[in-house]
Amino acid sequence: MRTLILCIALAGLFVATYLIWGDAFEEMLSGDEAAATLRSFGRWAWAVAILLLISDVLMPVPATAVIAALGVVYGPWLGGLIGCVGAYLAGAVAYGVCRAMGRGAAVWLMGEEQLDKSHTFFVKAGGWTVALSRWMIILPEMVSCLAGLTRMPARLYFTALACGVAPMCMTYAHIGAAGSQSSRPALALAISAALPVLIWPIAQYVVKRRAAR
Repeated sequence: MRTLILCIALAGLFVATYLIWGDAFEEMLSGDEAAATLRSFGRWAWAVAILLLISDVLMPVPATAVIAALGVVYGPWLGGLIGCVGAYLAGAVAYGVCRAMGRGAAVWLMGEEQLDKSHTFFVKAGGWTVALSRWMIILPEMVSCLAGLTRMPARLYFTALACGVAPMCMTYAHIGAAGSQSSRPALALAISAALPVLIWPIAQYVVKRRAAR
């Protein structure tokens, strides 16, 4: 029950930031405006994009629009790579901050019994959860926070994070560079959701083999 309340509280926090600042970010980063906004920063456009993607942990930044704009400004491959760095750092920050809170804070928020159950879940199925959540709304930040709070093994988390981040960022950067505005949502969502299903089992096997050694 306390875990459910925590999830609702986290979702409420993300929704609140959207209600307060959502319109401003949408106006600045929607459609062609996103590329124009990045270009206005000149040679530092890549750094601004990374900072925007990191701030998506708490702020209502339209991350996919930023990544697509990176594809426009830097091309599909370099733009996608920059997007991967920003999205990966965002997941790392959420996980790291919540993990640094320590077990005492986690027990206070979730209760000891529920914390142990959640830890078991993230050890067994957390990889799938992290990898498959990246293309969704709100869920990526929530999953990263819970993974850190329950002390999901770092190697497992960061491997799964890469498996979810890379397909999403490369897909949106390529579609942004191609200028396929009409097909972007459906095609990008489909690829971002499907590729981690293929990539994660392989990555999970590699992680387990290395851990066994």
